[in-house]
Amino acid sequence: MDMELKAIGTISSSIRERAKCPKQGHEGAPDAWITVKDQYQEAMDGLAPGQEVLILTWLHEADREVLKVRPRGRPENPLRGVFSTRSPARPNPIGLHPVRILEVSGNRLHVEPLDAIDQTPVLDIKLSICRENI
Repeated sequence: MDMELKAIGTISSSIRERAKCPKQGHEGAPDAWITVKDQYQEAMDGLAPGQEVLILTWLHEADREVLKVRPRGRPENPLRGVFSTRSPARPNPIGLHPVRILEVSGNRLHVEPLDAIDQTPVLDIKLSICRENI
């Protein structure tokens, strides 16, 4: 089965190198801007500051051939299959980033914390499943 993914936007972040990206957002990731392509701006209707959302990204610099990693990149950790880790290296390098919206400005979202490098393609934005968002 063929599948096609389309980027709906791009991340603008102060993180420029993969090596400087925190392993998780809550481990010191900065705030960032997401610019949504004009043709998808209407889909942003209803997004507001304070909401918790999930940003799905395409980790474009990830190694798609890696099937086992040492969790958190620590040599003392035993090898584990990537499906049991949050490693960006995986057959389909889809990133999942829980963030809070700080600002909505036209076709842009200001969010925090976002553990993705500058120019990472955004695949989707989904409202988090929590009681206050239902």
